[in-house]
Amino acid sequence: MKIRVLISLAAIMLLYVQLAAQSKKRYTKTEYIQQYKDLAIKEMKRTGVPASITMAQAVLESRYGNSILAQRSNNHFGIKCHSDWKGKTITYSDDNPDDCFRVYKKVYNSYIDHSNFLLKNARYASLFELKVTDYKNWALGLKEANYATDPAYPYKLIRIIEEERLFLLDKKRWNKVTAPESAIDDFEIILFKTHEIKYNNGVKYIKVEDGDSFGSISEEFGLRAWELYTYNDLKEDANIKRYRYIYIQSKRSKAHRKHVYHVVKEGESLHYISQKYGIKEKNLLKYNHLKKGEPLQKGIKLNLRRKKK
Repeated sequence: MKIRVLISLAAIMLLYVQLAAQSKKRYTKTEYIQQYKDLAIKEMKRTGVPASITMAQAVLESRYGNSILAQRSNNHFGIKCHSDWKGKTITYSDDNPDDCFRVYKKVYNSYIDHSNFLLKNARYASLFELKVTDYKNWALGLKEANYATDPAYPYKLIRIIEEERLFLLDKKRWNKVTAPESAIDDFEIILFKTHEIKYNNGVKYIKVEDGDSFGSISEEFGLRAWELYTYNDLKEDANIKRYRYIYIQSKRSKAHRKHVYHVVKEGESLHYISQKYGIKEKNLLKYNHLKKGEPLQKGIKLNLRRKKK
């Protein structure tokens, strides 16, 4: 009797394992790319991470959707828990035994979290200075920022991008990007309406279009009106039509390291230079021992990263 019970239990367990294995689709590389490339393009439009890089990382990290992490936890980028993760987790031996990895409800959650991980982590900020089509330097920059321990990591990404022609994804342009409600339970997602987000000095900005107002831009990006004025060092009576570009997040305290100083040209104002380099006007004043409203003389050299001696 006991033998029969054991055999029955073994048969049930075998059936369960077979059903579980069948519940997740096994992909070829081409099938995986076709299935998820639109998510990569949406995330490129939302955050500025090249779709080719996202797709290549997903292919490499998840073995095109067939890894244990991808199959069991929808984690397609091998992102570990870290101290700020509040969601479900799974343990898996990777760099260390029983490493902690994030678990997602949907595959799209994994793509969203991957983009946010790069966007919100300061060590990746310089990548967003690159063109969205510059996949080679994006790949090299990820390694320099210690995204992966494998010294060949960037070259593996580049090979995938070029073999699968993923660079074509970076040329896609959409006027609207939305995320299904079911996919964004645990994430703060910005749904873009009409403006394309660009980056200067790691700071988000948009091009001002006909019909824009500070109010409409604030509403589109979930900002308060005063935030736009503050981010752009403007007074509340400013006329938006005078400006070609508007920052939608706070500028930095210093310029990018490749911009150490600026030589003032005829007619340039401190505000213009502040906007040009994505640096707060008050910091320009402090670095150059200037007073607010003081006119700039043509030819003087302004420090963009530190105080003049």
